Amino acid sequence: MVHLICSITFVTHLQGKMLKNKTIAVVVPAFNEETQIGRVIETMPDFVDRIIIVNDCSSDDTSGVVKKYFGKLPEASLPKVKTLEKGFYNKADHLLAEMNQNEIQWFAPAEVVNPAEGEKIVLINLTKNAGVGAAIARGYKWAKDNQIDCTAVMAGDGQMDPAELESICMPVINENIDYVKGNRLSHKSAAFYIPRKRFLGNSILSILTKIASGYWSVSDTQTGYTAISLNALESLRLYDIYPRYGMPNDLLVKLNIASCSLKEVDIKPVYNVGEQSKLRVRKVVFPIIWLLVRSFFKRLWIKYLFKDFHPLFILYHFAFLLLILSIPYGIKILRLIIAGMEVNPLTALAFMFLFISGFQSLLFAMWMDIQHNDRLYKT
Repeated sequence: MVHLICSITFVTHLQGKMLKNKTIAVVVPAFNEETQIGRVIETMPDFVDRIIIVNDCSSDDTSGVVKKYFGKLPEASLPKVKTLEKGFYNKADHLLAEMNQNEIQWFAPAEVVNPAEGEKIVLINLTKNAGVGAAIARGYKWAKDNQIDCTAVMAGDGQMDPAELESICMPVINENIDYVKGNRLSHKSAAFYIPRKRFLGNSILSILTKIASGYWSVSDTQTGYTAISLNALESLRLYDIYPRYGMPNDLLVKLNIASCSLKEVDIKPVYNVGEQSKLRVRKVVFPIIWLLVRSFFKRLWIKYLFKDFHPLFILYHFAFLLLILSIPYGIKILRLIIAGMEVNPLTALAFMFLFISGFQSLLFAMWMDIQHNDRLYKT
């Protein structure tokens, strides 16, 4: 498998010019954030070349508030997107370019508002509510089409400290990292400051996401404060990203399948800045768990069978088969014990053999999975 490595340098306008002609954009998904979106725009660091605000069909005046900022920020020019020359040996590249152009039909329908060529704000109004994942994917699409070198994501509710954006982007720029995630759980205040239900739900989902995604060392899987490289964007089917709150989990699985490197950066947890949470834990956790189960098997089949065969594919499935076969024997033994009856030695032996063999195979498969993916997690 070819590992797409990104070589990106940091872009800054503090001195009025870019370093090594690289660009940085920030995707801001926003749903009913008319009271918060202004703060996000006004506190955005100067080195950001484009603020891509994706208005997820808000019922309030989020779009109107954003439009008031048009023309009020310093202009920032972008390098022109290179066009492919026609030739016998680059037909494959033209095919990819055509596919990239046609894939827009698979994204949520939207209107792109960008009144001036040097306007720093790009407003994308989705014509129907599609979810935070779909909004981010649409912003990623704009960044990919315009060849943005490093694209970060910040929420539209002001919960992400703009002073930490540089530390989020720097690993992509200086260390050739494909994807960077902020890690709130590493902060000393996490267990006390993060709301208890969110902390518990985050911890559970993070454990399950480790298993499903193959990034066994990742800690805070649910944070949306991230940065991604251009080559990583080009390696994904962006329109296929999970459209709602399971997006961070689904994206990790897709990045692992593409063999993208990942790094976490310590950030502060930020709450109570005037935002109104739209997250309903009970409605979100179980759909995400089901998504992770499906994504786990998808990763096994694509990465360890179709792309590049690995013995852990057999070990995992052998383990699951043995453990499933042991269930009827376990139920039978439990019923006999409850009824006060004697358990047949052959039944107990069959259960022990299937369960122990299956459990050992599962442990071996997980160990091989950890070893195989350890190279993708950078510290």
